[in-house]
Amino acid sequence: MNKLYSVSFRFYASLNDFISYQKRQKRFTHWLKGNPSIKDTIEAIGVPHPEVELILSNGNMIDFSYGVKEGDDFSVYPHFSSLEVNHKLLRNSLLENRFVLDIHLGKLATQMRLLGFDVLYENNYDDEELAEISHQQKRYLLTRDIALLKRSRVIYGYWIRGKNTEAQLIEVLNRFDLFSDISPFKRCLRCNGLITSVEKQLIQEQLEPLTKEHYHEFYQCTKCAQIYWKGSHYPKLKTFIQKINLIFSDRTQGVLLFNGC
Repeated sequence: MNKLYSVSFRFYASLNDFISYQKRQKRFTHWLKGNPSIKDTIEAIGVPHPEVELILSNGNMIDFSYGVKEGDDFSVYPHFSSLEVNHKLLRNSLLENRFVLDIHLGKLATQMRLLGFDVLYENNYDDEELAEISHQQKRYLLTRDIALLKRSRVIYGYWIRGKNTEAQLIEVLNRFDLFSDISPFKRCLRCNGLITSVEKQLIQEQLEPLTKEHYHEFYQCTKCAQIYWKGSHYPKLKTFIQKINLIFSDRTQGVLLFNGC
């Protein structure tokens, strides 16, 4: 029979969101049996592995395959924009910030597409599909489902903390440092395809009579052929984008970087 033994843990910064209140922001004792991997142990405590960026065991860097031993002392770190430790991280950064979102984040997907980000979203993706898309296409999986992030196929992912869509958007922009990459009205809100300008005469048969009469500048999705124009909704969208850019302005000490529309 495997004997019960203890190890110690200290989780840092945002990883404390996943653990019980009495264990947050301090080192605590954890009891276990056998020789489980550090990945399985961390997830048993409640922290999904994609949220973990660095693990130190007794001061030495380890990876997820490390077998936990009696007396080990672990320090576990999330993503930091600047991490003051001289160690290689658990995974390489992705070359592009591309995303796939779960079924609960449809409004967030629309807002991210509005700002120009590459976001896959379908309201019929199941968990297995989401994990596989994230893995195969090397996309960050954004989800409100902690269990989904614990799937072994998920390497890159993030648990959305915010409850309302605007808070979620600001959270994602901050976590992935996306403010300077905002490029509005670049992508189709319906399918994520790229949008390009189109001559009115080429699509006029698809327009309603009043739209055809009052508007002359049109854009079309290169993937699903959805047509866009600067209708009554446009000022509201422009105001929203300006609001987001003003948040970036506050982050950069008053320098307003507005991408225009």
